[in-house]
Amino acid sequence: MANGSFSEELRVFHQHRDEWLRLNVGKFVAIQGEQVGGFFSSYAEAFRSGLARFGAEHEFLIKQVCLTEPIYYIS
Repeated sequence: MANGSFSEELRVFHQHRDEWLRLNVGKFVAIQGEQVGGFFSSYAEAFRSGLARFGAEHEFLIKQVCLTEPIYYIS
């Protein structure tokens, strides 16, 4: 059942962030639970790969590996 929080996936991301910044900066990573599905040049590639690897019935996180998190302003 989906919980929507992605707490485990975010923990994995932050645990490996420094290493990934050295090796995969700018790439998109797909994570489901503790499983890392790989690094991709675009969100769309990461999404397609996540669906193929984890399946449409399982939620997974796609996050870009970047030094500074973007901030979006909506007015």
